[in-house]
Amino acid sequence: MSLSLKQIESILFNSGLIKEYVHQGKWYFQLPVEDRTFYHITYDSRQVGAESLFFCKGLSFKQEYLETAILEKGLNYYISENPYDVTADLGIIVTDIREALALLSMAFYDYPQNKLTLIGYTGTKGKTTASYFTKAILDQTTNQRVAMLSTMNTTLDGKTFFKSELTTPESLDLYRMMAEAVTNGMTHMVMEVSSQAYKVKRAYGLVFDIGIFMNISPDHIGPIEHPTFDDYYYCKRQLIKQAKKVVIFKETKDVTLLIETADAYGKPYVTYGHKPDADFYWQPDVDALTFHVSSSNHSQINITGEYRLQLRGDFNKDNALASLIVSNMAGASKQDSAKGLKAAKVPGRMEHVLGTEGEHIYVDYAHNYDSLKNLLSFAEKEYPDGKIITVIGSTGNKGVSRRKDFGKALSELGDTVVLTEDDPQFEDPKKIINEISEAIYNPEVKQFIILDREEAIKKAIDLAAAGDVVILAGKGQDRYQKKNGKDVPYKGDYQVAQDYINEKNKMH
Repeated sequence: MSLSLKQIESILFNSGLIKEYVHQGKWYFQLPVEDRTFYHITYDSRQVGAESLFFCKGLSFKQEYLETAILEKGLNYYISENPYDVTADLGIIVTDIREALALLSMAFYDYPQNKLTLIGYTGTKGKTTASYFTKAILDQTTNQRVAMLSTMNTTLDGKTFFKSELTTPESLDLYRMMAEAVTNGMTHMVMEVSSQAYKVKRAYGLVFDIGIFMNISPDHIGPIEHPTFDDYYYCKRQLIKQAKKVVIFKETKDVTLLIETADAYGKPYVTYGHKPDADFYWQPDVDALTFHVSSSNHSQINITGEYRLQLRGDFNKDNALASLIVSNMAGASKQDSAKGLKAAKVPGRMEHVLGTEGEHIYVDYAHNYDSLKNLLSFAEKEYPDGKIITVIGSTGNKGVSRRKDFGKALSELGDTVVLTEDDPQFEDPKKIINEISEAIYNPEVKQFIILDREEAIKKAIDLAAAGDVVILAGKGQDRYQKKNGKDVPYKGDYQVAQDYINEKNKMH
């Protein structure tokens, strides 16, 4: 992996990003030093060396980081939106540091996206589940090896998974991961594309072979993410512009806008849903885990027929149908699809534990209004005679709007709620819990507040009787709680529930 100054000059000039070069206290529009090649690029000042190219980026960036890298580590070359009065040999000054980081990272890693079939999912809910479904299907296909970047886990060799830091990594990390996947022999990469990936340009200039727009509802609205729903929606729609082919959920809010966007950019698209006006639609079959796919007018994509899932809930059939269409576009046969979908498991999604009293415990990563409401609606439909007992918190320092949304969903469908912590980060978890509590406007919803999440889960299970449903929402199988900038070990909701049920069984 390498990048020369001449390459940098060409890329920045052709993209209209170059402002000037700073060399020995003077400003130039053309490169004022001899060409040289970099074998290391970074945006972390702690990782620089004398031979590094350093990107000065981020809201928290301070000039002292650059000065320390120069004085203590011998850094000579930096890229920034602003010139600094430092002793570096060359400052490359650009109009947009994030765009420059994305374009130069692509070049440094030799455009790895062109060596993969790249599949991108965006939407407010369902991205992770559909990504896992797609990987499970494509894994069945001969000569295809599938990497995946998801909210929960990442795999660059198709087999070994590690915890993801961001839904969509920073651009430099994204291309490094893609390059590693290519080195590992991967042919496909399935990835979730967050609204923040477009807001802060992590996916700037990246073109997807297939882009899927799953759904939209308010989320990530707040002072440190998206100021308005319109901004959130606009960022999500950028995937349509940046995909060669598009798959659109027909029941999405303002779907006409999405279709018009695809038409305006000349993108061929396919729609899916659970109504016959979509190109592909699913219908219930013999039981809750089986469904039938029909097509209104698309003979080129061969997926009509019966399929079976391991995950309950109609919303998971929507996710499954998206994955069937995408996988067929990417080379999977109908047989591969049926086999892969039947075997697909998603950690922390609709996992079921049967309690000692006959209560049903479901663990799900539901972390916004739509996903929580879908989960509670499922519980109400499947267990109409039981109470719904929900354990939930909300993350700190992001998604502030979710707190009121959770209160609304719980008021509409909940019976009892145990409010607890969920990755509070630098916020006071009691404050977060109180905001959710205050948003629960239905006085008939019983509330308990237990800060320790493990104790909250045990309390919810103890409150349940035969036929009741306990919903453990938000964490899934996540083995850490994010507190004050640290990952604090945690069992994960599923393991806490399973251990407690085993403990109660022994007592009986």
